[in-house]
Amino acid sequence: MSSRAAPDLVSRTVRGGLYTHVVGRRILYHPILASTMDEARRLAEEGADEGTVVIAERQSAGRGRHGRSWVSQPGNLLFSVVFRPALEQLPFIDIIGGLASARAVRKIALLEPRIKWPNDLMLADRKAAGILAESTIEGDTVCYAVLGIGVNMALNPEESEEISSVATSLNAAADRDVPRDALLRQLLIELDELYRGLPGRGRSLGNSPVPEWARLVDTIGQSVTVTWRAETISGLAEGVDETGNLLLRTDDGQLVTLTAGDVSLGTGAS
Repeated sequence: MSSRAAPDLVSRTVRGGLYTHVVGRRILYHPILASTMDEARRLAEEGADEGTVVIAERQSAGRGRHGRSWVSQPGNLLFSVVFRPALEQLPFIDIIGGLASARAVRKIALLEPRIKWPNDLMLADRKAAGILAESTIEGDTVCYAVLGIGVNMALNPEESEEISSVATSLNAAADRDVPRDALLRQLLIELDELYRGLPGRGRSLGNSPVPEWARLVDTIGQSVTVTWRAETISGLAEGVDETGNLLLRTDDGQLVTLTAGDVSLGTGAS
């Protein structure tokens, strides 16, 4: 275990007992980065060990899904993890990110988060955390995958007009200061357990995280409109498949499998 200018957050996290096998093997802290995703990707390309964690107090160019910016303020939790999964494990990386985040929030913040497909962590219909997975593949080999997680701990949504009506923070929802080190530690522990439990690498044994994750997905059973790039499709979200893709029943009865997109409730019908 190593850290870069190990700050209080990292040292407290480690001292509290970070009993993991892969995730957190190396932890690097930066007071400010353009993006933890970009830094983790750079390290992965240079051969960084699987399980390397990059943490930033602030990001100057953080991003969420579809290239959107991620509002970053001090006191929140912003980190990315380097994975080197087998190809058959790759579809589950963002799923274990969402599930690990939900587990950690439940255990440490004592809150009951839900998931808006595919991986927005929600508290009372407001976004409390976001998960982003990116990967590089050559042929049928995954060179690396980077999982980014941003948790609103002390975020004040009112300071940003862009998110004031859609975001919340753990501290606001719990009505207390949730300890960042405890949440980070639990999140890394949950990620480690879920990742090591994935089937793959020639092993038939393993546990799919999808059933537990799907039970948290509020989108299922709702009439929704999904937008992906220039296409919009509406219907009933009937469920998810074995890799977490959304199964949408359109108004004309077709069952469509969606791998990505932005979900809003309602079909948009007048």
